[in-house]
Amino acid sequence: MGHAQKLFDEIPLKNTHTWTILISSFARAGSSEMVFNLFREMQAKGACPNQYTLSSVYKCCSFDSNLQFGKGVHAWMLRHGVDVDVVLGNSALDVYLKCNAFQYAERLFELMDERDVVSWNIMIGAYLRFGDVEKSLDMFRSLPCKDVVSWNTIVDGLMQCGYERRALEQLHCMVEYGTEFSDVTFSIALILASSLSVLELGRQLHGMVLKRGFGSDGFTRSSLVEMYCKCGRIDKASIILRDVPLDFRRKGNVGVTSKETKAGIVSWGSMVSGYVWNGKYEDGLKAFRLMVRELVVVDIRTVTTVISACANVGILDFGRHIHAYFQKIGHRVDAYVGSSLIDMYSKCGSLDGAWMIFRQINEPNVILWTSMISGCSLQGQGRQAISLFEEMLNQGIRPNEVTFLGVLNACSHAGLLDEGCKYFRMMKDAYCINPGVEHCTSMVDLYGRAGCLTETKNFIFENGLSHLTSVWKSFLSSCRLHKNVEMGKWVSDMLLQVAPSDPGSYVLLSNMCASNHSWDEAARVRSLMHQRGVKKQPGQSWIQLKDQIHTFVMGDRSHHQDKEIYSYLDTLIGRLKEIGYSPDAKLVMQDVEEEQGEVLISHHSEKLAVVFGIINTAHRLPIRIIKNLRICTDCHNFIKHVSQLLDREIIVRDIHRYHHFNHGSCSCEDYW
Repeated sequence: MGHAQKLFDEIPLKNTHTWTILISSFARAGSSEMVFNLFREMQAKGACPNQYTLSSVYKCCSFDSNLQFGKGVHAWMLRHGVDVDVVLGNSALDVYLKCNAFQYAERLFELMDERDVVSWNIMIGAYLRFGDVEKSLDMFRSLPCKDVVSWNTIVDGLMQCGYERRALEQLHCMVEYGTEFSDVTFSIALILASSLSVLELGRQLHGMVLKRGFGSDGFTRSSLVEMYCKCGRIDKASIILRDVPLDFRRKGNVGVTSKETKAGIVSWGSMVSGYVWNGKYEDGLKAFRLMVRELVVVDIRTVTTVISACANVGILDFGRHIHAYFQKIGHRVDAYVGSSLIDMYSKCGSLDGAWMIFRQINEPNVILWTSMISGCSLQGQGRQAISLFEEMLNQGIRPNEVTFLGVLNACSHAGLLDEGCKYFRMMKDAYCINPGVEHCTSMVDLYGRAGCLTETKNFIFENGLSHLTSVWKSFLSSCRLHKNVEMGKWVSDMLLQVAPSDPGSYVLLSNMCASNHSWDEAARVRSLMHQRGVKKQPGQSWIQLKDQIHTFVMGDRSHHQDKEIYSYLDTLIGRLKEIGYSPDAKLVMQDVEEEQGEVLISHHSEKLAVVFGIINTAHRLPIRIIKNLRICTDCHNFIKHVSQLLDREIIVRDIHRYHHFNHGSCSCEDYW
């Protein structure tokens, strides 16, 4: 560009055409500041920008999110009576939306004399990004001519907003409409099939991919790998991956495009994550080691994808392997990787590991602060999360909606009602953040746990949350906790209306009846559950020992150490009774969510996993258990006494939260 600039300076008489050539060249090179300076100089020298000049300037305004300069260009156009064609209008729309000036964009769209399908696609996508799903759908239906980008925009946008089922409906409409799928459509559709875990849809899409010749496209192939992994068909994913050579990252490998390289990395990263998602941890670790051994570099996306998978299933040792590799290859832990590592250590029960990462990073941004606050919240350290949040504010970091969600969850887990209400108001009044469903659900839990049941009911209806299953389940748990049978019956009716096929709803209602010794009512609920064909999920607990995962279910006799486990457990219970532990036998009937059938409560899966950990690990090492359901009251009491008697740190991750047991107490303070 330096030579072009020098040649341009030597031109004695510069006209609009020559100015535009130079400006558009700098715009393509991403030199926004140079474009802005040339645009000002051009006008000062008496040359009048044309539509091509203005489009190039707008491109740089979008790239830099420079709203002030973009508005200045728009004002100049209005003052000089520039005829705004559809291309220039779309460029202006893009600037306003990239700069979050939504009202300006809406007004401009309304005033545009000519709109093409691109104009509509831009606005539909904008409404989706701002969460106005109904408005985006109305606009989409009004669109006179829908192209493949229109369909991609609405399907992908609905999916990003959490409306996967509605996205699936639009995908079916796209097929009926007769629009040909592009490679982008296939990637979006396969991600949708993954998120819904609809294997049959994925198979149909796979057939269409092969039929229409997209099977060799790298990103489509990587989407297929991820889809089959998410749907539990590792075998199918492996077959597809055979076509992705492991030497695509080797030095001197010619004839391989950057797109193929990136797609290949994504495919292998998805495969490693797929093994972890499907419980094949040893295979996942082997596949990752194979990547490390065969490839020159494993990219950051692959590393963070695998870290995220480890976090979701709570496999700490595997996550540590990835962290060690990341350090070994000399990558700097930035905000992106740092937040993933903090999330992984937090979700795997190692808050110390999360703090170690957080303290390593100089000048953490809002993402890192948020990850650390959420980590403290997850581990039941409510006051520590609040202290961290206040420190963040004191350092001038502006919180976002995710930060506030972490703080509200922290208040909920710790039972800090006043603090939670304070931060909920702060979010709306001081930071103009509209509460989302998750924020409101956290407040419902907070009010309910504090025993403010009338306030809980009012909050649900005032905030339009009555259609959410999670809200009513939280409310019913609060009614059970505070033994408000009358309110509980009303809430249970509402819950069964909203979620007639959700087993957890029947389980919660049955538990509440049993806790109040309403055995006939509990039996009626179970009978209704049976009549409707609703089956509850059996309780399971997992513990990792080295690279192997050991799974236990209630009364499990399949483990190769079962005799040793049950013998130790019986002896341990006898010792625990001497220091005050008393098994709560009525919970065999009451806590049907945690275990299945009439089994002695002393053989719950958590107890078996804990005993296995005691037998097979050194005294100084914490025992980490993962439970797929809520830990029952008796098991919670049992583990507290074990931590006291044996002086062991025991960490249990159940479906709701983490429990850190140490010296006879739990981090949840018996409030979960």
